[in-house]
Amino acid sequence: MTSNQPFIDYLTNQRHDMVALLADLVAAESPSDAPETQAGPLGILFEEFNRLGYHVRHTPGTRTGGYLVARHPAASDRPAVADRPTQLLLGHCDTVWPVGTLATMPLEVEGDVLRGPGSYDMKGGLVQGLFALRALRDLGLEPPLAPIFLINTDEEIGSIESRPMIEQLAAASARALVLEPGAGPNGALKTQRKGLGDFTITVHGRAAHAGNEPEKGVSAILGMAELVRTLTALNDYPRGVSVNVGVVSGGLRPNVVPPECRAEVDVRATTMADAARLEETIRGLAPPLPGTTLTIDGGFERGPLERTPRNVALWELAQQTGAEMGLALEQAAVGGGSDGNLTSAHTATLDGLGPVGDGAHARHEHVLISKMIERGALLAALLMKE
Repeated sequence: MTSNQPFIDYLTNQRHDMVALLADLVAAESPSDAPETQAGPLGILFEEFNRLGYHVRHTPGTRTGGYLVARHPAASDRPAVADRPTQLLLGHCDTVWPVGTLATMPLEVEGDVLRGPGSYDMKGGLVQGLFALRALRDLGLEPPLAPIFLINTDEEIGSIESRPMIEQLAAASARALVLEPGAGPNGALKTQRKGLGDFTITVHGRAAHAGNEPEKGVSAILGMAELVRTLTALNDYPRGVSVNVGVVSGGLRPNVVPPECRAEVDVRATTMADAARLEETIRGLAPPLPGTTLTIDGGFERGPLERTPRNVALWELAQQTGAEMGLALEQAAVGGGSDGNLTSAHTATLDGLGPVGDGAHARHEHVLISKMIERGALLAALLMKE
């Protein structure tokens, strides 16, 4: 028997309750763009943390459902920053699925599989986190770093209101454990994520009648065509750099030389250095044609989650902890961002500790129940590490 066997035994006995809680959370549909729906899962989670004995507070949002912060009783009694005595658990209860999705994508439990919108991304991770904390309490274990659990309702839309609190808690914590789903069929932990930039570029030209005096006009669409070539040339896929001009719109009527054209550009980079270089390059773009001007808005909303020395050390601690339990953990790099991108700038961060399954943002979304138990035990053991 390993030293972590009690966690596995405890959570195995809690399987029915874990499934019941996840089913309740999935049934409480909570799309990011319908803030009023967040009262459903937040209410369930608030009561769960209360029963756990944590100090829990809901901060309402103005454009979102706000966020919960649940603190271990010891977290309030220790210095906030000086000796970094806390560890941050991070997750979200908003989903990409509109209200009514359950009618065509129902909650189903069949054998080891639980299906339903938001189960994998990422309500399963919230359940694992809660039950890991419950295991510590019921087994009489005091974690050396007091846990603080933040759950937001706006991760899928860029953490537009919760970001300041996430960064504040991360800066005061020894590490951040992000309960997003694992990568791939083996649930690899995510040790690298690309940073994400959103830019809106507008070319301003000059309108003219396309039949009577086209020579007096300056086509913003033609200017944008030149810019698209320039932006596309910035791609460096082997380096992890991608620049995608995803939406282009402009012009007034077929018989008018177009005075304006607008492009929405998705930019991703694997390192902070590349993100800074790309932002500088895009902001430094010159007007593409004589007589045109440019307006450039936006930037990198989330920097990359990099394999920094402190992040690598946390991954190695998790890998060692898994090995003690007989788990051969893997690591992965992924293109999408999460709130782990935000915490990585402030503290050691490990992402992908949530469920194993498949179908994030897809209709076959599901989690493997046995892996929730396994991953919950891994998290409980990791929480007990210095």
